Amino acid sequence: MSNFPFSDSGFASAFNAIQEHMDRVLRGTAAPAALRAQPQTYFPPVNVGVSPDSIEVVAFVPGMDPEGLNVSIEKGLLTIGGERKAQELPEGGRYYARERAQGRYTRVIELPADADPDNVQARYTDGCLAISVKRKESSKPRIVTVQ
Repeated sequence: MSNFPFSDSGFASAFNAIQEHMDRVLRGTAAPAALRAQPQTYFPPVNVGVSPDSIEVVAFVPGMDPEGLNVSIEKGLLTIGGERKAQELPEGGRYYARERAQGRYTRVIELPADADPDNVQARYTDGCLAISVKRKESSKPRIVTVQ
């Protein structure tokens, strides 16, 4: 056991509790407690998977116009960006609680070194942006015949 006072997992859980409390305090009391308790996340949320042939990224962007989505690859980084417009309220209306973020966003995902930036497909269906990045042929394993 270490003499360092913060070496156990108890410190981490205590620190997380303090951080959550500060988040609630700084966010104010305008939202119901159930909404204040929701963790902040990155937007858009993504799933990233790999196969021997490709890297598959699915970004969840419901309600977005596909024309407003920006996808690019540069120096091994996949960048997804766009802007979510604010929802209009009737005149004189005000929000009681608001969970949907608005404004510009950018999400950057580091791709494996064998990703081929010249072989990418992106499609938007039912609120999901599916991006498929093929792997370079030169990086795939090859069977060598011994003679």
